[in-house]
Amino acid sequence: MRGSPERYRSAVDEKPASVAASAEERGEQPDEVLDRNVNEALQEIRVAITGVQVLFAFLLTLPFQSRFGELDRFGITVYSITLISTALATVSLVAPVSFHRTVFRQRQKEALVAFTDRALLAGLALLAVGISSAVLLVLDVVLGRWPAVAACALVTALSLVTWYVLPVRRRAQAKR
Repeated sequence: MRGSPERYRSAVDEKPASVAASAEERGEQPDEVLDRNVNEALQEIRVAITGVQVLFAFLLTLPFQSRFGELDRFGITVYSITLISTALATVSLVAPVSFHRTVFRQRQKEALVAFTDRALLAGLALLAVGISSAVLLVLDVVLGRWPAVAACALVTALSLVTWYVLPVRRRAQAKR
């Protein structure tokens, strides 16, 4: 089974299963499955954290811009939501690193994988809020309120569909 085409199936096609079942199905040892899961999660974190870092840096410099003082109550509220959701996304996406470091060499890889899965899902949800509200904040200043709300709704809908609806639907189909 080691060299068979089934071993190289796409992660999208993989059925959710326990580590032991996944190992048996793919011809891997349970430790190999956990190692693969950790490596895949690290790649996902690298992609997500880059976006969070850029957005967070932008938000941290914004109050020091001369026009920031011209924001109305709506703008200040949206800015606050954007900053807080992006900060929380940063914390959630970095949390697996801290978890790993804390349990390093304690034979807790399965717990690390489970925690990382939840932290990434939470971090991505918070990142979606941060991105959408950043679009709302910037376009409210540039284009006005209603075009900004429309663009924010579009970004939010696209995030929900591509990050959650499609993968959950695929997962449900794979279970059948």
